[in-house]
Amino acid sequence: MAVTLKDVAELAGVSRSAVSRSFTEGASVSARTRAKVEKAARELGYSPNALASSLTTGRTKLIGLVSNNFHNPIFLEIFDLFTRGLQERGLRPLLVNLSDETAPGNSVRMLRQYSVDGAIVASSTLPTDFAPAFHEAGIPVVNAFGRYASDPRVHTVGIDNIACGRLAVKSFAARGYRRIAFMGGPEAATSTQDRHAGFMAELAAHPGLEASISFAGAYSFEAGRREMQRLLQAPPAEAYFCGDDVLSIGALSALRDHGVSVPEEVGVLGLNDMEMAGWAGIDLTTIHQPIRQIVTSSIELMMAMLGEPDRYPEARVFPCRIIERATLRPLPEAG
Repeated sequence: MAVTLKDVAELAGVSRSAVSRSFTEGASVSARTRAKVEKAARELGYSPNALASSLTTGRTKLIGLVSNNFHNPIFLEIFDLFTRGLQERGLRPLLVNLSDETAPGNSVRMLRQYSVDGAIVASSTLPTDFAPAFHEAGIPVVNAFGRYASDPRVHTVGIDNIACGRLAVKSFAARGYRRIAFMGGPEAATSTQDRHAGFMAELAAHPGLEASISFAGAYSFEAGRREMQRLLQAPPAEAYFCGDDVLSIGALSALRDHGVSVPEEVGVLGLNDMEMAGWAGIDLTTIHQPIRQIVTSSIELMMAMLGEPDRYPEARVFPCRIIERATLRPLPEAG
């Protein structure tokens, strides 16, 4: 038989309401009573019912974790960090897979049905009005990996994708590449748009460079492989900024199948620095996105909002840097 709150109350010699208050954060109960209740609970192996507790506190401690990039291996790392980080703070993640949805209506309705205390939208591809829809529905929200804005509508944590596009061109120019290419993810994705914008803006500052532009259908290995196979029907560029590690790995597969040597004939630069990028046989040179810091910062903002729901929205932007591996020419030595 399951141990009940009544059993704990009888062993501790207190009322059932005293047991309930002892397991309710912020409730008024004496230290002596709490100690008696906790001792009885340990002896009986009792754990408080989280759902019953939510009826008393009005808080479920559920946090919706909403994303649409489940096919991208980087999100295995991201979900691991988010779920562990939330659980360590006494919160319970409720995972929402958007699949191909780009409208927030269904997700907002579902999370309201579960009475979540907040939502974290973890995506770099959704429209800019997606995360604000949760705020408008009265759900505290943080947009992790969201599009940077100096005056955000909701809390946003991520990187400056325009700066990443600029960094790619600067790195190509420094290595002596002249015919370069941008191979982005889905054209409608805000991350792709911003990386492309930064790439083109920096290109204008290097009149000796020529560039071609293309887009893959998704941030996936197969999409990157298909797009590179298509591009190889013509003479390739000297270096490609693929805008995402998994796209880059797909592109590397197509290049090697085509007999193109990397980096001797063609260079490839990714973005994210996912664990797989450093595996032997891949060794992808990439732009490091500080994923752990973005996740931790997103959870910190969510915790702050739970105590201060009207907290003014802020944008937290983390710098990126290039991780040197084996898919680009080395930088020339200084001096």
